[in-house]
Amino acid sequence: MAAEISAQLVRELRERTGAGMMDCKGALVETNGDMEAAIVLLREKGMASAAKRADRATTEGLVGYRLADDGSRGTMVAVGCETEPVSKNEEFQAFGKKVLDLVEVDGVEATKQLETERTELSSKLGENIAVAGAARFEAVDGAAISAYVHPPANKLGVLIHVRGGDEQLARNLAMHISWSDPRWVAREDVPADLIAAEREIYLNSDEVQSKPEQAREKIVEGMLNKRFYAERGGVLTDQPWIHDGALTVGKVLTDAGAAVLEFERFSLTG
Repeated sequence: MAAEISAQLVRELRERTGAGMMDCKGALVETNGDMEAAIVLLREKGMASAAKRADRATTEGLVGYRLADDGSRGTMVAVGCETEPVSKNEEFQAFGKKVLDLVEVDGVEATKQLETERTELSSKLGENIAVAGAARFEAVDGAAISAYVHPPANKLGVLIHVRGGDEQLARNLAMHISWSDPRWVAREDVPADLIAAEREIYLNSDEVQSKPEQAREKIVEGMLNKRFYAERGGVLTDQPWIHDGALTVGKVLTDAGAAVLEFERFSLTG
């Protein structure tokens, strides 16, 4: 004989799991009123639902960071969701803070410890929730860590490790990277095969082939400098400084006696 499922039992299960009223009643019916079995069942269903959502784009969410007062350590995480209302949800924001706290203490790999909580939150909020990025830098040799998150949406952020210069320069560099999205710090960081492939594309283009043969190599070199190294998505030190387009980032760093050791850029904007 099936157990009678009272409204009080359904409410209790809902309070304990956060699942919808009908889902709670269905789980209790299926488990014949066994509260603990119903909790397990809801978790299993929630994980299955979260898995189905996993391919859905997370172009909303939050990027957050935390810096040690002396600049010796910096942590940044990006937690994505599907819609702006969910990004403002208290439980979503609490989960984001938990991710940041954990990465700060235990490092990037520690995010795996929150996988069950992530899938449960995804089920509860009805959206794909994803840890889209995590980074933790430890300063070396007198360098310092800085960060920047672009307001007001807080969906784009940069964590940067800089030797030399001052705190304002480091923050300005992080702002620059947030906009110019470089892939490499310097030319020597660019894979040689990628440069060769770009050079070949330019060399075989109609634009270059229409020029005298003796001038083509020089033209290609100029195209690489302007359209590849210095472009958005190119090499940091070659890019025009967003705070003064008459300068390159490399010139700014040289004048300040500074160097960028590493950076991470997280964007939830797609």
